[in-house]
Amino acid sequence: MTWDYLAWRASFNTSDGAALCCGSSIHLRPLQLEDTDEILRWRNQPFVRSHFIYQQDFTRAGHLHWFGEQLLSGSAMQFLIVANADERHLGSIYLRDIDWMHQKAEFGIFLGSVEDAGHGIGTEAARLLLRYAFDSLHLHRVYLRVFADNARAIAAYQKAGFQMEGRLRESVCIDGQYRDLLLMAAVTER
Repeated sequence: MTWDYLAWRASFNTSDGAALCCGSSIHLRPLQLEDTDEILRWRNQPFVRSHFIYQQDFTRAGHLHWFGEQLLSGSAMQFLIVANADERHLGSIYLRDIDWMHQKAEFGIFLGSVEDAGHGIGTEAARLLLRYAFDSLHLHRVYLRVFADNARAIAAYQKAGFQMEGRLRESVCIDGQYRDLLLMAAVTER
């Protein structure tokens, strides 16, 4: 598949593109380089970092590498989660390791503020991204890995349509402690 990031981003300026990723309280908009400072601020907060497998400091160089190597190539697609009421940026959601041949991708999400958690924002964002992944990108499978003790995220993922597929026992070592990951996925009904 040939990928044109600028054309993809511009497609969201049309009524069809915008409606595809618009929900009742939020909408998704493609990430831009100008969002770098906000992404860095969010990703380096302990509240956000503690839920990521990669827990080292998130750097500008690392983000710019991700943007250039992953987003511009079509290997990943990242969005900001934006409140409809006031256009406030709430977090980010993405598909990574997009495998066009096998029509699958890994899902990720984070909210930038602990105050925004628990209000259905993540569930609505996940539903929007799944709809986009299946209806527009024609992916067949979207999967995720989540810490087994992250009950709030697991519940949100299940509400959004992800199903439990398995447990990866003692899969990662964080601060000297091995932690289990759960594997969850949503598959289109085509």
